[in-house]
Amino acid sequence: MLRVSALFLSCLLAVGAHAAADQAPVYGQELQGFDYPYPLKHFEFESQGKSLQMGYMDVPASGHANGQTVLLMHGKNFCAATWGSSIKALTNAGYRVVAADQIGFCTSSKPDYYQYSFQQLANNTHALLASLGVDKVTVLGHSTGGMLATRYALLYPNQVQRLAMVNPIGLEDWKALGVPYRTVDQWFAREAKLNADGIRNYERSTYYAGRWKPEFEQWVTMLAGLNAGPGHNLVAWNSALIYDMIFTQPVVYEFKNLQMPTLLMIGDADTTAIGSDVAPPEVKARIGHYAVLGKQVSQMIPHSTLIEFHGLGHAPQMEQPEQFHKALLGWLSTN
Repeated sequence: MLRVSALFLSCLLAVGAHAAADQAPVYGQELQGFDYPYPLKHFEFESQGKSLQMGYMDVPASGHANGQTVLLMHGKNFCAATWGSSIKALTNAGYRVVAADQIGFCTSSKPDYYQYSFQQLANNTHALLASLGVDKVTVLGHSTGGMLATRYALLYPNQVQRLAMVNPIGLEDWKALGVPYRTVDQWFAREAKLNADGIRNYERSTYYAGRWKPEFEQWVTMLAGLNAGPGHNLVAWNSALIYDMIFTQPVVYEFKNLQMPTLLMIGDADTTAIGSDVAPPEVKARIGHYAVLGKQVSQMIPHSTLIEFHGLGHAPQMEQPEQFHKALLGWLSTN
């Protein structure tokens, strides 16, 4: 009787798991169905012979406007929507905020082929700002957005008044340190298998030092639902092309050329390193140490300020938003 009950219970659990999977949100190829914290707009343009569009939010100051604009650049496993609390903090402080989804991500186009480079993404974003009449900005980039923000600041130094980066990747050159190269086809095979459990487990261990908060789940659902939707192959293909861009286009050698005031905001428990999952043990042991990397890169940048969040991971703006925004706004308020 006990055996029958156990078997019956295991069947119920299996049915429940399948039902939960069936009920998991599925989003369109451009993340249709996922709610953004502010009105979503679209910028249409031509690039590489294709008609493309970038989803973006342009949020005016809600308090006394100070006449300044902050441009937000999201990370690889993030979207403009993940900046929600930062947009609120910045607009309450008087800033206009523009937060865009880059091509290949989230609410923006997923072309069947695109020659991805940080220069190209920067150029696309520059065109967006020009269409909005914005000629001076503070750029704030997170994760992969930190690599893009660096490239943007190097390409448009007269437009970027200040540069801030939150746990940017690209603080080291993984391939030069011995991480094996993956082909685009290999990245595609990996990305095609993406699911909620894999995303959650990776982010918990790598981004959040083994911790998890219920509010992080919405970002897991966002990525898993996009990948599971009707655009599955194009989403995975663009993700593969983007990973190739990240791995093969280091910015670490050019930090010394940044001339604007630059802020590094580092959660020192972060261990993010592209390709660490296939790196030999001796290579994996020496990459992704943000407690060391933040200090090293701060010394490379001529006019830099380093703020470390001890014990926090890859996304301090999401883990401890009050602490993070207090530090960010304090730096922005200095001359």
